Amino acid sequence: MTDAPLRTAFLNLPERRMLTTSDGVPIDTVLLRGAPGRTSAVVVANGFTGTWRSPDTRMIAQRLLAAGDVLLFDFRGHYGSGGLSTVGNEEVHDLEAAVAHLRGLGYTDIATIGFSMGAAVVVRHAGLHGGVGAAVSVSGPSRWYYRGSRRMRLLHFGVERAAGRLFLRTARRVRVTDRHWDPVPPDPTEMAAHVAPAPLLVVHGDADAYFPLEHARRLHEASGGRGELWIERGMGHAERAMTPDRAQRVADWIAANRVPAEAL
Repeated sequence: MTDAPLRTAFLNLPERRMLTTSDGVPIDTVLLRGAPGRTSAVVVANGFTGTWRSPDTRMIAQRLLAAGDVLLFDFRGHYGSGGLSTVGNEEVHDLEAAVAHLRGLGYTDIATIGFSMGAAVVVRHAGLHGGVGAAVSVSGPSRWYYRGSRRMRLLHFGVERAAGRLFLRTARRVRVTDRHWDPVPPDPTEMAAHVAPAPLLVVHGDADAYFPLEHARRLHEASGGRGELWIERGMGHAERAMTPDRAQRVADWIAANRVPAEAL
């Protein structure tokens, strides 16, 4: 596939709008439609500092159109969305606003896919709210506050120190709260057990510099066999590590394994 359809889809921006979450935060979204009259859709949740504007996310969205229309959005505190990032806690409201918007438009078979921080949000959302036919975690953590890799130690510095938050705000257009989580929500492993009856696909690279493979294995085991684990050879972290082939395989998996709305 050439890049021409990809550029055209995003230059036209067919349906860009601001949604409001249940806690009052405006969320910047874009809906991409494929064939007319479809009732299936996929919501894409980016990783921390990610945006629907990035070329990697746009490529992924283009491939996911094979599984349904695609809703992209920026998490709170990111780019055009309002509020402050809580790095995976209150972001569950952002994803629920996106899913609820699709339901309001008449979509009945909705799947969610998240990357890194977005993967944790997808697992928590599916476990807390239900109603999605499939959930996909790509490069996601299995537990909070992981500092076992150099990249994650740097990330914690960025969100926990004033200097780091200033850098994120000025260099990455991401505004991070200075408040600690209180209470600390259940971690993704705890919530993975509640994703069923929807299947959970866990995708993780063996070259991930943020989270080692133990995170993927813990998530898959916690899902109780309702889904699959893909260990991708040579794959790094999150959106940047997704090739067109990987994105297409994920789209095909969603289309083949999504549980219909009446079975949820």
